[in-house]
Amino acid sequence: MSDSIDRVDLHILDLLQRDGRLSNAELAQRVSLSPSPCLRRVRGLEDAGVIRGYVARLDPRRVGLGLQAFVTVTLEKRREAQMQAFHSAMQSAPEVLSCFALTGEMDYLVHVVAEDLEHFSRFLMDRLLKLDGVANVKSSFVLQSVKDSTALPLAQISRR
Repeated sequence: MSDSIDRVDLHILDLLQRDGRLSNAELAQRVSLSPSPCLRRVRGLEDAGVIRGYVARLDPRRVGLGLQAFVTVTLEKRREAQMQAFHSAMQSAPEVLSCFALTGEMDYLVHVVAEDLEHFSRFLMDRLLKLDGVANVKSSFVLQSVKDSTALPLAQISRR
C-alpha cells in the first residue's frame, strides 16, 4: 500500500466498498470533508489504481446461475505456453468469476458459475478438459454461501 494513503483515505475506501453509490456530498459528510477535497481524494485513489472500478453485485441464483463450483486444476508441466493458454482461456470464459494461481498441490483454483449441472458439465468437458496440459481437475460444488463479501478488512491497517 502506498504511504500516501492516510486514515481519511482508508475511511473513504471503507465507505465506498460498502456502498459504491454514495454521492460525493454524502461521502464528504461522512468523512468530515468538504465535497471538493473529498472528490480530489477519490479521483486520486482511482488514478492510483487503488479503486479499480464500481460494480453492482448480483445474486447469481436470482439471475439464473444457480450452480457455483470451485475447481482445482493441475497442469502436466508448467510450460510457459501452456500456462499462457490456460490464463487466456480462463480470462475469456464467461463462467469463470475468478481464477488464482496457487502454491501447493494444485496449480489453479477457479470459481465457476453455471445455470445448472448440464451447463457446468459442458464448460468442464468442452472447454476446461480440452486445454493442452491440463492433467487433473477436481470440482467442489457450493452447497451454501456462509459469507460472500468483497469488502477488504481496512480497519486492520494502521495509518496516520
